[in-house]
Amino acid sequence: MKILHVFRTPVGGLFRHVRDLVRGQSELGHEVGILCDSSTGGAVADNFLAAIAPLCSLGIQRIQISRLPGLGDISATLSTKAHARKIAADIIHCHGAKGGLYGRLAARSLGLPSVYTPHGGSLHYMWLALPGALYLASEWLLAKIGSGMIFVCNYERQVFISKIGLAGKPGVVVYNGLWPTEFTKVEPAQGAADVFFMGDMRFLKGVDVLVNALARVNSKRRTTANLVGDGPDLAHFQKQVQSLGLTEMVKFQGRMATAEALKSGHVLVMPSRAESFPYVILEAAAGQVPMIASDVGGISEILPPQHLCPPDNAEALARHIEMALSIPDAIREDARALSDKIRSAFSAADMARKITEFYQQLS
Repeated sequence: MKILHVFRTPVGGLFRHVRDLVRGQSELGHEVGILCDSSTGGAVADNFLAAIAPLCSLGIQRIQISRLPGLGDISATLSTKAHARKIAADIIHCHGAKGGLYGRLAARSLGLPSVYTPHGGSLHYMWLALPGALYLASEWLLAKIGSGMIFVCNYERQVFISKIGLAGKPGVVVYNGLWPTEFTKVEPAQGAADVFFMGDMRFLKGVDVLVNALARVNSKRRTTANLVGDGPDLAHFQKQVQSLGLTEMVKFQGRMATAEALKSGHVLVMPSRAESFPYVILEAAAGQVPMIASDVGGISEILPPQHLCPPDNAEALARHIEMALSIPDAIREDARALSDKIRSAFSAADMARKITEFYQQLS
């Protein structure tokens, strides 16, 4: 089978998901290709793409894909169609809102099956206000022309059904997974911070909530933090840290490889306002990294209740951080037990196999 994966930006959990599919589907004997944006991701994306290039027998095509809707979407859709025709794709797997737009339109015009995985995306918006109404209306229209849906967690499937509906299309839940070599205990680097965050620097990820919580914690005990990542709201968070007098306690580290980021602190804090099924939770769990996360999206499908905190609540998050730092032995034992639990339940090889079997059912 010739499989084309279409998505916008080669960063974050969505990109990790695609890389795992490329590896797993290639190992299953299929021909795989990628089409994604050429202007985002920087050197980190370039390195990841170069690493999987030998597995992409159908090549890696990069085109201009804007984050916001615009006239460029027309030319990008036509480019996607032309590329799918050139490589004689059998199926297009569309990831995220822009991948879902280009891939499904291209597949329909070529008479090919297509599947769509939202990865959160437009589902974080509401119908009652712009731009949410525009994004969700687009999702509703596009849902009528795809062949099937693949969701990364039960939460994502339930939200899609309630906001969009499946339009009579088949839809399955296939959890993200990890490779056996990833289940290795991560030891904090020398001088690691007390807590750390890794992800996009966006309000959606709750970085401002974490900074406010750190201000509360530091009023009682000295607590350091490393914030790993980059994004559109970085400057705001830097100003917030400065205004709260936390410049000595909180450091911004920019983007880092996951393996290095996981060593940058003793407790991972994920204070998101919204999520789907974040890879970073699985990666941290595999490395036996203690963590605290907002109870949003599908996170509760991975983490037990003692790891969860109400979202958008700096006071509650501060209490969770204080508790975690006061019982280091107990949280490390919890992290070890969680790693053992997810080892068999979240397999990247199983994920690739189940998704490919779903393609074959559609074809």
